[in-house]
Amino acid sequence: MLQETRTTTLQNVGRVLLGSFMVGAGTGHLSFARVPFQAQVPDWVPMNKDTVVLLSGVVEIGLGLTLLFNKRHRVPVGLGLAAFFALVFPGNLHQYARHLSAFGLDTDTKRLVRLFFQPVLMGWALWSTGANKALRQRSLP
Repeated sequence: MLQETRTTTLQNVGRVLLGSFMVGAGTGHLSFARVPFQAQVPDWVPMNKDTVVLLSGVVEIGLGLTLLFNKRHRVPVGLGLAAFFALVFPGNLHQYARHLSAFGLDTDTKRLVRLFFQPVLMGWALWSTGANKALRQRSLP
C-alpha cells in the first residue's frame, strides 16, 4: 500500500483549488452544462450520453469533496483522480475529431490545445495529493 506523504502549503492550496474545480464541474454535469458535456461522450460508449454525463458528474463531485475534506487518503484519491482524467480523455479526443463545439471550444485549434491540458490535470492531481512522491518512494529499493 502506498504511504501517505506530507504535502506543502502550496500543494494543499493546489488540492483545494482542484477539489473546488471538480465539485463545480460535477455540478455542471448534473445541471446547467449537461447538454454541452454530452458533446464529449464518444459515440462508441454503450450508454445513453446523458446517463454518462450524470454518472461522471457524481464521480467528479465525490472526488472533489474527498480532495477537500479527506486528508487521510490523499494519495489514493490523487491516483484515482489522475485515472479518472485519463478515462475521460477519449471524450476530449471525440470532441476534437468530430469538430464538436462546446464550452467555447468552437475551433479545431481550441479543441486541439485543450487536449494538452488533460496531462496537466493528471499531473496536478498527482502532485497536489503527494501521490507522485509516494509512487517514487515505493519504487526505491
